[in-house]
Amino acid sequence: MNFSPWKFKETLVMDFLIESRYKTRRHLLFLIFFFFLLYSARFWHSYSGVYQYYVLFFVYAILIAMVYINIYILVPRFFFKTQYVTYLVVLVLMGVIGLNIIGYGFKCIFADFRIGNTHRANEKGGIYEGVLMCIPIILTTTTVKLLQKWISDNKRINELSNLTLNMELNELRNQINPHFLFNMLNNVKALIRTDPDKASVVIVKLSEFLRYQLYENSEEKTLLTSEIDFLSNFLNLEKIRRENFNFDIHTEADKRTINGIFVPPNLFTTFVENAVKHSVDISGKESYVRILIKVEGKELSFTCINSRNPDYSVSDKKNSGLGLANIKRRLELLYNDEFELNIISENKEFSVILKIAV
Repeated sequence: MNFSPWKFKETLVMDFLIESRYKTRRHLLFLIFFFFLLYSARFWHSYSGVYQYYVLFFVYAILIAMVYINIYILVPRFFFKTQYVTYLVVLVLMGVIGLNIIGYGFKCIFADFRIGNTHRANEKGGIYEGVLMCIPIILTTTTVKLLQKWISDNKRINELSNLTLNMELNELRNQINPHFLFNMLNNVKALIRTDPDKASVVIVKLSEFLRYQLYENSEEKTLLTSEIDFLSNFLNLEKIRRENFNFDIHTEADKRTINGIFVPPNLFTTFVENAVKHSVDISGKESYVRILIKVEGKELSFTCINSRNPDYSVSDKKNSGLGLANIKRRLELLYNDEFELNIISENKEFSVILKIAV
């Protein structure tokens, strides 16, 4: 998988925020950052000697305790449970208690170590400075906690979406294949009565189909050449069953290109199956299916044209509709909007043109 530098940095930041292996580093980074933020304040410079550092660490300890109470108790118990009013009340209450403890320390513990006579001004300024520093820190940690939860939930949703996507793709493949197999078994049943020798050939060919289904269809991608061989076998079976039926599979690309292209298995089967079904002409006239596979740059174009009798159409709307609906849904899941599907219905021909990126 290729990552752009921006994408790589974004992924690294998200991992750093939520992965448990970075937990110790996250906390150390926050504690150091918060210490230097507090160190840049002026309130602790109003005390003499070593006591100014005692004041600094005292305020630091109180504010850090408030931050971690918010992160690990208030946010999970109240905010994440949508008890916003309770969370706000308890948060304000904690802030008042914390700032009063700091104020008590200034008045009773460290009062004798102040420099100068501006005790009240320094005390009042210290409280205001504490409030202004405490509010953004609390709000920032709440935001980070929300961001962590959002990233974690988003990753879980993406994993569930990918799982659902894979399950849906497998289900669609399983719906298409029994439909195809059902038609083949009907062909064998008809041939056993009319031409047992041909029925034997069909059974051998059918075993090749089942082998393809077993080994190729379970894979995410298969070689385009394998898919072409599969379609050729299918059309050959139809030619054995119907003497007035002809087909042609033509590729416009060099062998090296064709041999290096992978596509989802059975991507074209439903189109060819429908083409064969709707090319039937009860009057005995010659019918045909023509397939053109063309590769230009990064685009693969699949065209399937079948003859049709305007006076006759196969009345199997239920199964036909199911097959086309499934293949359209499968294309949407596999390629999002990066495919082009055109179905053209004319008097004597029916055409399907599919373009996908390869």
